[in-house]
Amino acid sequence: MIVPAEALAARLAEHRQRGQTIALANGVFDLLHVGHLRYLQGAAQQADVLVVAVNDDAAVRHLKGVGRPIVGERERAELVDALRGVDYVTVFAELTVGSLLDALRPDVHCKGTDYTVESVPERAVVEAYGGRTAIVGDPKEHSTRDIVAAIADAPARRQP
Repeated sequence: MIVPAEALAARLAEHRQRGQTIALANGVFDLLHVGHLRYLQGAAQQADVLVVAVNDDAAVRHLKGVGRPIVGERERAELVDALRGVDYVTVFAELTVGSLLDALRPDVHCKGTDYTVESVPERAVVEAYGGRTAIVGDPKEHSTRDIVAAIADAPARRQP
């Protein structure tokens, strides 16, 4: 379910009242690929409820550069929401997920294997409210950048 960040805290409070734990994963998710899937599957295993925070288009342009995102924020959120194991999706405008973590206070903040627990930028935020950071997913062998490059190179590879 795609939920605005402002409404998400109340929904998560209901889960907490039922004794359920919350995990939050975040990312761009532009051109959804198997690396994203494995990351979110790993995140879903960390708690009873999985929230996925998707960077908005302006943040993606700042983080990834010209020509990105390829897929708009609404469509990216919809694709992520359709994945098994994802309970809630929200779109956020900041460059880091720190303020959303502070507002929602998930039990677990999940990051991909391109990080270590020590290198996660938001680790101090999570530790301050008593949460934990988990590294999940498979090795970082898949990327949207590589997919875009392969598509761009495809005509050249077909030349005799």
